[in-house]
Amino acid sequence: MDKLLKLISENANFTSAELAAMLGEPEDAVKAKIKDYEEKGVIKGYQAILNSDYFEDNFVEALIELKVAPKKETGFDEIASRCMAFDEVESVYLMAGVYDLALIVRGQTMQDIAMFVAKKLSTIEGVLSTGTHFIMQRYKDRGVNLIDFEGENDERSLIL
Repeated sequence: MDKLLKLISENANFTSAELAAMLGEPEDAVKAKIKDYEEKGVIKGYQAILNSDYFEDNFVEALIELKVAPKKETGFDEIASRCMAFDEVESVYLMAGVYDLALIVRGQTMQDIAMFVAKKLSTIEGVLSTGTHFIMQRYKDRGVNLIDFEGENDERSLIL
């Protein structure tokens, strides 16, 4: 990954002037590179990483694993595409291991997610089985620590 992309991935809030100063390049050149990356689809968008502890709206997230039978012509792509189309689905990943696809799904309640799995995901042709893991606490997301453990006293005691 080039230095510009690394900086943007670490903090998309940098201005083009700040990026130019860090890279030792003219600002116009940096702006042109960013525009080129956006047009080519290298940069797909910019997002803030939010700490859900501060949201007033409650929601539940789950990691859902899918074991699927890939289609001869399209492999895993067709099923992944169908999963991506659901509003509840935040992310879709092709995996190596026991399960083939991993989805991050968001709902208002655990029941909402359970019904989503039962009525929408498990009914997709080619889905053989699912495994649902509810996310209880996010400690780190995309390289950003969401919880500060420093300053907290560890009141556990060692018993021998």
